[in-house]
Amino acid sequence: MGSEHQIAFFLRELAGRNTQRRVAAAKGLGKVGRREHAWVLAETAGDPVPQVREAAAIGLGRLGVPEAGEKVLPLLMGDMDPWVRRRASLAAIHLGLQGDGIVRAFTKLLDDPEHHVRINALVGLTALGVPGDVPALVSLLGDPDGAVWGRARSLIYELRDDPAVRAEVIRTARHGDGAARIEALTLLPRRCTERLLDSLLSGLRDPSPDVRIAVASRLSGVETPQIREALATALDGEQSPAVAARLLHMLEQPGDQQLIGPARRWLRDPVAGPAAAHALGEVDTGTAVDHLRGVIADTAIPGPTRAAAAKAIGECGRWDAVWLLLPLLDDPDTDVQTGAVDGLGAAVYGGLRLWERRPVTRALIARLTAEPSTAWRTGYALIGLADALPDLRHLADSAEETEVRAAVLPLLVPEDRDGPGQDNYGAEEDVRRLVRGLDDPQEPVRCSAAHALKQWLEVGFAPPPDRDALHERLTALTSDPSPRLRQVVAALLQALADPGGRN
Repeated sequence: MGSEHQIAFFLRELAGRNTQRRVAAAKGLGKVGRREHAWVLAETAGDPVPQVREAAAIGLGRLGVPEAGEKVLPLLMGDMDPWVRRRASLAAIHLGLQGDGIVRAFTKLLDDPEHHVRINALVGLTALGVPGDVPALVSLLGDPDGAVWGRARSLIYELRDDPAVRAEVIRTARHGDGAARIEALTLLPRRCTERLLDSLLSGLRDPSPDVRIAVASRLSGVETPQIREALATALDGEQSPAVAARLLHMLEQPGDQQLIGPARRWLRDPVAGPAAAHALGEVDTGTAVDHLRGVIADTAIPGPTRAAAAKAIGECGRWDAVWLLLPLLDDPDTDVQTGAVDGLGAAVYGGLRLWERRPVTRALIARLTAEPSTAWRTGYALIGLADALPDLRHLADSAEETEVRAAVLPLLVPEDRDGPGQDNYGAEEDVRRLVRGLDDPQEPVRCSAAHALKQWLEVGFAPPPDRDALHERLTALTSDPSPRLRQVVAALLQALADPGGRN
């Protein structure tokens, strides 16, 4: 059947009584019809059956004749049937309709019960570069559908210089409900915080925990006694663990003993417990550390909280920290083991006492080989521990596990040359180990070796011997399949051209 015959067929079917045939005819005419047939579809848009009106909207969008749709499509966008509204709004977008009528039609759809229709309304208004109804648009920041509030947020951001839009966003940030208020707070620049201060302080008592978190986060950049007192008061009366965790993070401060009581109250909570332990570590007084000791000894407390307490104990660096943490490396809870590693790393960073160095070295080296999957974390704890160098060199030469070799190589290079024990670094054999690592069959080890060589040069150690051969090898690695290896090799080549330089 040729197109002329098809068109004639569809026109006859549009005049018939069979609903399904009229639907098919309207869609078909939209595919094969000519410009003049758009007005036929515009007349069909008055059909009493919703499915036919929907099909007419689809056909109008396909034929691409704006003049035919400029009057009928806004009417269909107000149709009682959601599918008609959806197809009509989509057709209006495709046709690029403009004018006050189409703006009003899209605006009415901003609060449509169907989320697809709300999306179309936002897409249409974005194409027109107008907000429609400003309060309705800003209220969509609280829409439960991510595609809706995301598009609303984007349109509001594009129109941020519009005085009406800006004023409504500020009003919503002050007095809006739930998710809309949260999003409005994130949209406003930090310089607006002072204007919002009174509403933010009252927002700490908002019924929504999510709003209270957003309000507290907005206050985080304001360092005044008034704000700190308000946050402390809010923490005293807070019932939500998530909000309490946020407030504890914001209030943690070295030596602030007033935080001990509120932090202690949340130690057994699985959500707020880690934040409470961290806050006690920041307080770092005898009483606070005593509570941390109690936490790591109490197996009824959730693992993440005990882990946070273990790390905090290491950071506090009291006389018994190392001896409290070493047994935790064998704790049945892997979170606690991780916290003990982090705590020992903090103790290493703070400076171990002479009699602590060897026990810590033995324990962490043993964990490196026993738990290869956590080798990077354990290696981080060993940074700067010169006593571990003999064992690290042995592992660099003989470890079978890829993770261990990759974690060990950077540990042969100090972060700087000014700390105690740094005279043990810089051996020529170590730089040869790093160069050999470039030929390792495993990509993580090659990357690690290249990173370590770059650090070697930057701290000012002697360049590797046989630089011509090294340069040739590195040039070959610039064609390696691994993008990250190519990137670090390029940086290493630059460092090799300027040994001791800082990039």
